[in-house]
Amino acid sequence: MAKKASDFRYNTGETKVPWAAVGENYNAEDLMAIVRFLMKGEGEEYDAAIKAVEEKVYALDKVAEPPAKLSLDAEVAKAEEMCDEFLNTEGCVFLTNCTAGFEIASKYANLQPGDEVIVPAITFAATMAYPLSIGCKIVFADVDPVTLNIDPKDVAKKITNKTKMIVPVHIGGYPVDMDAIMELANKHNIIVLEDAAHGFGGEYKGKKLGTIGHFGAYSFHEVKNMTSFGEGGILTTTIEDFRADMKRARFLGADFSKKIKNWLYDVCAIPGKDGSSFVATNFSTTEIQGLGLQLQLSRYNEILAERARAAAYLTERLSVCDAIQPQDLGNADIKPTFHLYSVIIDPEKAGADVQVFKKKLAEKGVTEIAHFGPLYRFEVLKGLGYNEEEIAASCPVTEEVFDRRFTHFPIYGLTKEQIDYMADAILESIDEMQKGI
Repeated sequence: MAKKASDFRYNTGETKVPWAAVGENYNAEDLMAIVRFLMKGEGEEYDAAIKAVEEKVYALDKVAEPPAKLSLDAEVAKAEEMCDEFLNTEGCVFLTNCTAGFEIASKYANLQPGDEVIVPAITFAATMAYPLSIGCKIVFADVDPVTLNIDPKDVAKKITNKTKMIVPVHIGGYPVDMDAIMELANKHNIIVLEDAAHGFGGEYKGKKLGTIGHFGAYSFHEVKNMTSFGEGGILTTTIEDFRADMKRARFLGADFSKKIKNWLYDVCAIPGKDGSSFVATNFSTTEIQGLGLQLQLSRYNEILAERARAAAYLTERLSVCDAIQPQDLGNADIKPTFHLYSVIIDPEKAGADVQVFKKKLAEKGVTEIAHFGPLYRFEVLKGLGYNEEEIAASCPVTEEVFDRRFTHFPIYGLTKEQIDYMADAILESIDEMQKGI
């Protein structure tokens, strides 16, 4: 196997005394442990198949060489190129997770203690974690009663001269009204960070979700539509001047185009908004994660299509019941990813609220979850002096839909029989509620 020209950091070229890039290489036994983890099974047939694979792997081990690098190399770069092509973006960065993307965007925005960040009242805690950790004030905007996304009208009411960032979240992969959000942001000089953790591949008026705001962050955690061996994220930006710096922000600000005296590179601060700068930390990703992302992205259009087919079928089945508002399927301008399937019930027509509905579904063995809970109910905020009841009063739609009206269902990887059963169970549960059973 021919070697490349040597990298000054790694022994990839010919040397008499090597510098090992990888401290301890993985071997055939290690690879077999990974095969068993990814392809679990039991029984005589499984044992025989594993033994046959093991023989081939050990034979391969005798003629193969280990990789020269395990992180931030060709596979990570290829994954980024594929994501850029899919999203129609430039310079996206593959990170340890979506939350790392939030941190980089927040640092660019030069968030400081006391600055205000507007987030939807219903989302995952990661959406508010970084600004909360540095002393920003989190301002909770109410949600739209149909989409469950952040309501731009309530955002407009809650903007102050301290507002530095708005974080719209495409809940369940259904697009936020981004035109309204961007109009507010442009008017008030506010950074928009799209939390597109559920939104990879969704579209809003011809643009991919996560490519409309100043930043967009995606999650490839194990529960998302697409994963990179369990964790990972992509950060994109529409701020052209920041793209090169965003790459450096992933790894400590190291700049290999510059050198200090008697050393190999320089470490630089990362430029932020309005002349500010920040110190980068480390969000490096592995080559295995990069390869995993490539493999899933290569079949992602079919993953989205399968989700869309399941959603369309459920919406058709559930539309016969006027007590249910099934998932909106979108249109030419709005293309959801169907990461989750939303069901909203009318408690008056259904005969009871969603809490009764959820109990009946659980009894029937149907998995569902209101994804996510109101953030202002968490203990971490109470400990920081946030008044739970005052915030709840400012988010009446959140209180109503979460406690009485909506839930989400998983729809991917299910058989036709399982989806049929889900639809039957939903309709039967409403029927029982209406009859007072």
